[in-house]
Amino acid sequence: MRHFEFKNGEMHAENVPLAKIAAEVGTPCYVYSTATFERHFNVFKNSVSGINSLIAYSVKANSNIGILATLSKLGAGADVVSGGELQRALTAGIPANKIVFSGVGKTKHEIEAAANAKIKIFNVESIPELYAINEVAARMNYLAPIAFRVNPDVTAGGHKKISTGKKEDKFGIAWNKAEHAYAIAKSCSNIEIVGIDVHIGSQIDHLEPFEKAISKVGNLIKKLHANGHNIRCFDIGGGLGIPYGNETIAPPDPSNYGAMVKQLTKKMNVEIIFEPGRMISGNAGILLSKVLYVKKGEDRNFLIIDAAMNDLLRPALYDAFHEIEPVRKKPEKEQVEKYDVVGPICESSDTFTKSRKLSKINQGELIVMHTAGAYGASQSSQYNTRPLIPEVLVKDNKYEVIRKRPTINDILKSENIPNWLI
Repeated sequence: MRHFEFKNGEMHAENVPLAKIAAEVGTPCYVYSTATFERHFNVFKNSVSGINSLIAYSVKANSNIGILATLSKLGAGADVVSGGELQRALTAGIPANKIVFSGVGKTKHEIEAAANAKIKIFNVESIPELYAINEVAARMNYLAPIAFRVNPDVTAGGHKKISTGKKEDKFGIAWNKAEHAYAIAKSCSNIEIVGIDVHIGSQIDHLEPFEKAISKVGNLIKKLHANGHNIRCFDIGGGLGIPYGNETIAPPDPSNYGAMVKQLTKKMNVEIIFEPGRMISGNAGILLSKVLYVKKGEDRNFLIIDAAMNDLLRPALYDAFHEIEPVRKKPEKEQVEKYDVVGPICESSDTFTKSRKLSKINQGELIVMHTAGAYGASQSSQYNTRPLIPEVLVKDNKYEVIRKRPTINDILKSENIPNWLI
């Protein structure tokens, strides 16, 4: 469910008109609904009730500290993949003992920061990384809690660029080397083995890949226990898909997902760590934009809008679908046109959709792209020297800007002309 609905012919975020936000904040901007974040987190939490668990929200999906603070109040932990995300989570008030640190390329500086914070667990993805953690921990007189991310060679994910659990992927320890990796970790003086981790992909639309991965790792946990390893945490990752409005994916109900996890893990006697990201934040946000021009081409019509691929990269990167609607509700008999919806960036890939049937839209009208709360703002850039766009969080009938739009001067302040050119 998303809390972006028409009221008296105008689309609102909860009880705030989007036209009001556009007038006062400017476009393009991201708008988020607190009620949707709360509902989705609680739906997931209820689906896994009865499990000894930690819900570690995947920060990369939407990393704004206003969002993280909202989720922290609901009891969320955090799954981070960089030192910057670690600092964001801590700044937002997420306790360090609810933070797991994933990612294939942790630097020693990042490892030290996480060790200083005393995070819950490091998800280790290679033997060289294990040695780096042990080296930093020894220098700090610290016992680093670790789990290995194992690669179960299970195919999943809605796009090849978001599938992470096949043997050719860069993530995790090869399945046939997992037991050896744990033996090496046991010999490291400043490593404490506490768990095991798996993550097979994103936007998964059926339960079978999860079942395969969890069952496979469950058998490995039995072997590791028999080998004397105290595995007490099992991080099963995230990846549960969400609908984007094009009816090509009908993801499992979270309650069915929760029932499956309960059934498969009930005899493992471990804490289960979940890493939901998109499922929590995807439908909690929209991209609000204005039509700059309506261009009549020889073969097609173009809606040229003020949002661009640097603001929302998913369509260019993944050929992703986002439902598009005008902010002002159109009459049922309104003329329908086919449009290519494009941005102003000097790239052919700055295209949000091609030949999309929409009610006739005019220059100056506001439109929204739905399901933009995950991997929207967090993947944005300042390409073409376009400032990062504002992020706005709504709660009932009020809103607050939780990321301001920088000026061009703000951007240029981080650069300088070499002395030899002055």
